[in-house]
Order: sequence, then C-alpha cells, then structure tokens
Amino acid sequence: MANFQEKADFIWSLADMLRGDYLRREYPDVILPMVVIRRLDLAMAATRETVRQAYEKYKGKLDNLHGVLTSAAGDSLVYNISEYDWDRLLDDSNSLAQNLINYLNGFSPDVQDIIEKFDFRRQVSRLQSANLLYQIFQKFDGIRFLDPDVTDNHEMGSIFEHLIYRFNQDNNETAGEHFTPREVIRLMVRLLLLEDEEALINPNAIITIYDPACGTGGMLTEAKNYICHPDRNPNARVELFGQEINPTAYAVAKADFLLKGEDPRKLIFGNSFSEDGHDKRRFRHMLSNPPFGVDWRKVEYIIKREQDTKGFDGRFGAGLPRINDGSLLFLQHMLSKRATNEPSRIVVVFNRLVAL
Repeated sequence: MANFQEKADFIWSLADMLRGDYLRREYPDVILPMVVIRRLDLAMAATRETVRQAYEKYKGKLDNLHGVLTSAAGDSLVYNISEYDWDRLLDDSNSLAQNLINYLNGFSPDVQDIIEKFDFRRQVSRLQSANLLYQIFQKFDGIRFLDPDVTDNHEMGSIFEHLIYRFNQDNNETAGEHFTPREVIRLMVRLLLLEDEEALINPNAIITIYDPACGTGGMLTEAKNYICHPDRNPNARVELFGQEINPTAYAVAKADFLLKGEDPRKLIFGNSFSEDGHDKRRFRHMLSNPPFGVDWRKVEYIIKREQDTKGFDGRFGAGLPRINDGSLLFLQHMLSKRATNEPSRIVVVFNRLVAL
C-alpha cells in the first residue's frame, strides 16, 4: 500500500465485521487494541525464543524477572513469557479465547498497562460470544504491514492518528476530541524551535519537550524527529514527557513509546489539572493542542482549592475560565511548567496557533 492513509483506511474497513454485534461507537474498542497487539507480536519475533528460555531458566530462582527478561528482549520493555504467539493462537481455534487470555497475561508490565487501558480482556469474551474472535484474528494475521520492519514507527503513528480521526468522525465526536494534522504539527515544531540554535546544533544538548494533552503522542514524536533529523542534530538527547486523560489515546501513545525505545515512565495517565503527573518538573519546550469546549466541572473543586490556597504560587492564579471550556487552564498549566534557569518556549493551539 502506498501511504499511511491507505493502510489506515484498510484497517478501518475491517470494522465492518463488527456490524450488528457492536455499536459503531464501539468499533475502536476492538480495532485499535488489535492493531497494537498484532504490531507488538510482530515486533517480538526476533527475541521471543530468547525471552522464553530466560524465563524457564530463572523462574523460581529470582523474585523479580523483569530485568533478566528485558535484557533477553534486547533491552526492550516489550516481551511476552507465554508459550503462545499469533500463529499458535490461530492453530487452535477451539481454544482461542482461553489461550489469548494466557497470551495477554504473559506480556511485560508496561504492555499490561496498555491492555488494561484498552480494556481488551473484556472484548475477548464478547468477541468469542459473537463468533467473531477467530475471524478478527484471521484478518489481522494477513496485515503484514503492521510489522515494524515494513512500516516504521513514524508512519505507524500517522496510521494510529488517522484511525482515531476516522472513528471519531464516523461517530460524530465532540469538536474538542480530534487529532492534529501532521502539517500543523510540523508548523508548531518549527515555531517551537525557531529561535533555539542550541537544540538544532549542539550535539550535547539535553532537550525536554512536554505536552499536557498529548493524545496519541504525535506532537512529541514529531518534535523529536525534527530535531534529530540527520541534517540537524541526529545525536541530540531529546526527552519526551506527556500526559493524557483518554485511556485509548494513552494506550496508543504508550505502545508507540515502547516500540520507539522511549521511556514509558515519562508518559502519565490522568487529568493534568487534578493529577499533575509531572508536578516537580519544568520544561524547556512545550507544545499542545488541548481540547476546547470541554467542561471542567468534575475537577472544579480541586482547581478552585489550588487557586484559593496558592494564588499565583500555584497554576491558576491568573483566573478561571467559564466552566464549559478549560482551554485557559491548559495555558496556565503550561506557563507554570516553564524552566526556571533557562528560556522556555510554548506553542499551543486554541482556536488559533499561539507561540509564547
């Protein structure tokens, strides 16, 4: 297939198999985790047997096998100790549901977090009851372009975002729940780095980039790709930090982080206002396209308490917006994250692009 959009559209077309047994708004609950799990399965192919051997050798001898198994997986946080892989699961169609749960349980802790955020175990029994589980697995078995050796992580990120966009568009999601087109992200990254020669030239630079509403992580990874381009600063140390409240988007972003070798601990699940996952950190670069027109009533008490008790020493001293649009809260949150010992730069989208 020629480009990421054709690949995404092909995956999206498989959702028609769910028609009648699932509501349209439920299609991504199956399709997105299947994409992630299939890609992870293909990514583990080269180290699967080494991991199994290490597990058999050390189980019962060590209290914590994570370090040993990570090493056996080539210093990857993605591994699986189950005796199953995609082919073995398909070979036993009568026990597919049972064996699949065993397979899911065998993943490394970080992948377990992704599976839980997708709530995919619940879908296994539902698909089995609808006689769809084996059919879905067969269809995904044929999608060879999910292999990281065929489709690189950058293109895979575009596929994820396009799928989410198509599902949201198809389900008439609210205006605030959308993906940011790649061309807009590239413009934002260029504005972010426009006056930062060190980030683009100094090979010893340590560059921190933060997005408090990171979605599937597209802005973060696009920023790093731009900085580390062979024509700019391929050896730069770029550290990505993000937070996301939507469990599906978070799961996709974390899967992308794991496959790219990024530190998944720097990606936090939760509400940036009420559960600031990077409370003590400050950042040199920040960019975001936060949701607009989103009600913040659920965390109103926490936000008002911080404003009342901390004032300008907190995040929201400048004032609070109307209850049905939290955009200004994101801006104040990002301003509070500015580095204290060096200049910081922020690029954020509201109803227009703003660089600070």
